[in-house]
Amino acid sequence: MSTSNRRPWLILSICCLSLLVVGIDVTIVNVALPSIARGLHGTLSDLQWTVDAYTLVIGSLLMASGSAADRFGRKRVFQVGLALFTLGSLLCSLATSVTALIAFRGLQALGGSMLNPVALSIISNTFTERRERARAMGVWGAVFGISLALGPVVGGVLVTSFSWRAIFWINIPIGVAAIVLTRLFVPESKAGTARRFDPWGQLLVVVMLVALTYAVIEGPSDGWGSPLNVAMFAAAAAAAASLVLVELRREQPLLEMRFFRSVPFSGASLIAVAAFGVLSGFMFLNTLYLQEGRGYSALHAGLLTLPMAAMICVFAPVSGRLVASRGPRLPLVAAGLATAASLALLTRLSDATSLPYLLGCYVVLGIACGLVNAPISNTAVSGMPNSQAGVAASVASASRQTGSALGVAVAGSIVAGAPAAGLASASHAAWALLAACGLVVAALGYASTTRRALGTAQRVREMLADEAPGPAADPAGSGREERVHDTAVNGPRRPGA
Repeated sequence: MSTSNRRPWLILSICCLSLLVVGIDVTIVNVALPSIARGLHGTLSDLQWTVDAYTLVIGSLLMASGSAADRFGRKRVFQVGLALFTLGSLLCSLATSVTALIAFRGLQALGGSMLNPVALSIISNTFTERRERARAMGVWGAVFGISLALGPVVGGVLVTSFSWRAIFWINIPIGVAAIVLTRLFVPESKAGTARRFDPWGQLLVVVMLVALTYAVIEGPSDGWGSPLNVAMFAAAAAAAASLVLVELRREQPLLEMRFFRSVPFSGASLIAVAAFGVLSGFMFLNTLYLQEGRGYSALHAGLLTLPMAAMICVFAPVSGRLVASRGPRLPLVAAGLATAASLALLTRLSDATSLPYLLGCYVVLGIACGLVNAPISNTAVSGMPNSQAGVAASVASASRQTGSALGVAVAGSIVAGAPAAGLASASHAAWALLAACGLVVAALGYASTTRRALGTAQRVREMLADEAPGPAADPAGSGREERVHDTAVNGPRRPGA
């Protein structure tokens, strides 16, 4: 292979380094939560904020970071993101209080918001040929699965062998290497027509998510009917209503409200919230159960969840093939039903539940998580104009992060105040709620892929087509002009579908 032919794959490898550290960070922190609580004398709500400070910042800034990269240069923004993520990781490892750790997690997430969406744009810009781009995306998906699998085990080893601070050390050499390699080998690229920054939309998104998460996390301790908690719920509702009004009037809004007229898009956004709320809520509760309720070490807890991560690795590419051949309905409905089944079994959880029973639940949930991710983006972009597909996928990614934040907040609030010995029984209501979310995924997976639903997507496509920039607007072929074909996305049409 010539040097010119190797260069795109070198760029892909560099981008995958950012995915590796961000993906590992999703699971590695959960394993360390009990150790963090002991080391910094943190409460349950402190642990929730340690996780949610990260997901909230990423979810709030994901779309803005993608727009910034298109405007100021993808390489430049990617390097800034790597630097902030690496610096945030270093500061997290040095934190002397829970408050400081939460603040540094926010800084880490600020950098993280500039990594994955920008890396995807770099990859799309580098691999312009359709088949090569598909191969590159396959590698990208595999790295994400590997990072999820590595997180619990690597985190368990580091916490057991050193301390919880070591889970942040691992990001530093990888981040520094990625910064140097990006400077040397990744070319700069920009979009021909970049979207304008929407400060009011961005502010309202932050207020809505932060206020809602605060109310859910702090409700058990402050009192659900306390003036502050009621004010937070009211602020979240007011911000949501204002966001709709403001975004409908902007020429280039942060969040294109007209997308939601497409049933597939709306369904995919809700599925992302529900599915990733389940995943994050499970990881948070399960870590507390295994380490606090059962007394396992961080390493033992990480090893027990390895079968789940392995199933994610195995079934993620299976889901992609199913979407290509049959459309998104089958993997979405199967994922929802598998989620509901596995978590319904956990409603019988006790301090003496056998390990084979637990592992069986983990395996089924891992299959569900592996199946659900690929069709979310495909369903979200179904019927969108080519130039809007990347924006639609960014909204779906933000929905994933929003679901992750809410999953931790809700699951943690349900078990708040439960002693370690009673954690298993206290978690039953949380498992039942998460199982219900699985049923929601299955129902929405079916409803958003019917013939009538696809018709709404086609109408949105036609409405936006005249406003969409042509191919000349972005000759580099950025991820914001991802090509989407109805047959590839939705599978062959069948009578009554």
